Amino acid sequence: MLPVAATSRQFRGGIDLGGTKIEAIVVDARNKVLGSSRHPTPATGGPPDVAAEMAAAMTEACQAAQVQPSDLVGVGVGSPGVIDEATGAVSTARNLPGWEGSYDLGPELASKLGTTVAIGNDVQVATDAEFSLGAGRPYRSLLGVMWGTGVGGGLILNGKPWIGRGGAGEIGHLVVEVGGARCPCGRRGCMEAYAGRAAMEARARKRYEKGKDTDLFKLMKERGRTKLTSAVWAKALERGDKLAVELIDDAVDALGAGIASALNLLDVDAVVIGGGLGVRLGEPFVERIRKAMMPHLFNDANPPDVLPAGLGDTGGAIGAALLAKPKSTRRPRGTATAGN
Repeated sequence: MLPVAATSRQFRGGIDLGGTKIEAIVVDARNKVLGSSRHPTPATGGPPDVAAEMAAAMTEACQAAQVQPSDLVGVGVGSPGVIDEATGAVSTARNLPGWEGSYDLGPELASKLGTTVAIGNDVQVATDAEFSLGAGRPYRSLLGVMWGTGVGGGLILNGKPWIGRGGAGEIGHLVVEVGGARCPCGRRGCMEAYAGRAAMEARARKRYEKGKDTDLFKLMKERGRTKLTSAVWAKALERGDKLAVELIDDAVDALGAGIASALNLLDVDAVVIGGGLGVRLGEPFVERIRKAMMPHLFNDANPPDVLPAGLGDTGGAIGAALLAKPKSTRRPRGTATAGN
């Protein structure tokens, strides 16, 4: 058996950067997870603080896998925002603190970790992973919907990622109500304004401050969180919290209308639903979303399969790790701007 130092050059790192958590993993050549670490995403500060937390999480994952970051073939990152694949810059990642402008995330992480870093859009790399390794394997065309802090979309068309001119997959910003609720993107009526966890929290807080009874914020404090995480929403639903139920019902309705609208244009083979809330709430809510789609679906006699993400909550990090594979050994992929 070869010593770790001799075999570690086959290992790759993957980092899934989300609005509430940073998931870092180390995988081998067969994509088996050898070590992992999860850190909360900083709620204050700016891009340098986020980059430092990402590097710390990756270093811990390497320690668990008994390798050094500099020994990795490379590290892939799935990030929200607008991605410049050539330079590794990330801009307008609005669900992250202070990230309105552009920041050279790739070069900064490469300097901290001592290995090459590739950046892709968080939702597209998660969709790529589901297509290659997860629930999307049987299909040639796929819509990935990641329901979390925001609502992002990734597309596989005829076996290849579709990124358009860089903005394809923005399913969270399909309009489901003209002149409707204000979205974190600044526009009105977007699906994300009703289904994104950040927007749901803002609506819950406003209702709570006006006297609406809810345990959401009590549960948040009990868990030591500063945001309403997916686990907080799940626990509130389990308790039958009326405000949580109402807001999640609104989210399911919006997801049904928005996903159906995307399908009316694309007519793909399958929809895979993941992301923090999608994975946490699981199959029962995937089925609810499927039913909420049907009144809006033109081809309702032949609906696509609607499936929960097969890779669970590590799918984004596994997809990111695929970015670090040599190009000759992986399927084509791209970056997009979905799920800001």
